Order: sequence, then structure tokens, then C-alpha cells
Amino acid sequence: MTHQILVVEDDDGIALPLQRTLDREGYAVERVATGAAGLERAARGDVDLVVLDLGLPDIDGLDVCRQLRTDGYDNGILILTARGGELDRVVGLDVGADDYLGKPFGLAEFLARARALLRRTTRGSSVASAPAEAAAPAPGLRVDPRARRVWVGPEEVALTSKEFDLLALLDSERGQVLSRERLMDEVWDENWFGSTKTLDVTVGRLRQKLDDSQAPARIVTVRGVGFRLEAG
Repeated sequence: MTHQILVVEDDDGIALPLQRTLDREGYAVERVATGAAGLERAARGDVDLVVLDLGLPDIDGLDVCRQLRTDGYDNGILILTARGGELDRVVGLDVGADDYLGKPFGLAEFLARARALLRRTTRGSSVASAPAEAAAPAPGLRVDPRARRVWVGPEEVALTSKEFDLLALLDSERGQVLSRERLMDEVWDENWFGSTKTLDVTVGRLRQKLDDSQAPARIVTVRGVGFRLEAG
């Protein structure tokens, strides 16, 4: 099945080469030049990856990213930006981006990062392929790997794709410590190019969502090793 990629970029000098490159790779590509148009297109569905510039003429790209997640878009978001500082990267990841590529960048690296995000989108629940009944979830917390949905009691918890994959993997071995290396390999792909701070940012967002939903479970940091999910 052809992947649908949405490029949100107002600069023709960047957008047109990206479109040509993605077309040659066999992807279906749409390009819009404003944040509002990007949000409107993503809301119609069937978008597997959003390639998002931060310097848009109408809405800051960080606000677009945040709104995409608020609206329920849970596939990949790859940010393209000239803002190269570590704080900017962390803020981008914190509002829901999956990856961050600073300008100027090589098209080969861009394609590698796009492929990695699309693999995570299409492999679905590969981190937990057993039936949901066998997952032995924490009391009051139910993770359904096949439906890719999470409930605390009767209430569903909205998670991004990476947040779900991370929680499903931790829940599949509840009470056991999973190393940072394993979490990065299985949730972010063994070919991930970015910083492992991405893991910490995602864990932080997931903890906040579990706290907000009053889930009787918590993610515990085991210093120097990794994380575990335990009742609490």
C-alpha cells in the first residue's frame, strides 16, 4: 500500500526537491504552504507522515504540531527547521514531534528518517503481538495492542503512536526493567539517528497522561538501566 506523506512547507526551494525525492521513492505526496492548510488536510485522514516546517507564514510549526496531536493525529511527525538549538529540539519533541531534522540537511538522511517513521506507523502493534487478554495489565489500566487503545477504568486515554508503543512494551513485561537500548530499538527502530533524549521526553509525556487520568500505575526510572511499569 502506498504511504501518504503530507509536506507542510512554504519554501519552494525546500518543498519541491522533497516532493520529487518522495515521488521517486513511490510515496503519494501532498504539499501545502500554511499551517492551517496542513491541519485541515491532516484532519481528513489517511496521512501516514507529516513533514512539518517550523517557520510557516501563518502559524508557528510548534503550534501546528501541538494541534495535530490534540486533534488525534497519531502517526509520524518529522520537523524540518533552521532552529538548531538543543532547547528547540526538546520543545519540538515535547509537543509531539517524532523526529527533528535541522536545515540544511541531505536528502539521503531525510529519506532514512522518513522510512524509519513509516515503519513504526505500519508495523502497528509489533511491540506486543499477544492477545490483549494475555497482557496482564496493571490493575485499572488496560492496554489493547490489537486495537492500539488504552483505558483507565471506563475512560480511554489518548496517546500518540510512540507513547502507545512505549506503554504497550512496558506493559507486556510489567514489573520488569526494560533497558533504554531495548526501548529505543523496539519503539524507535534500531536505525534511529536522533538523541536518546527523545525517550526521556516521551516517558515524561506518558507519565503526565497516566497521572492526569489517575491511572493506578506508574513508570519508574531505574537509574543507569532503563524503566519499568508497576502498580502504584
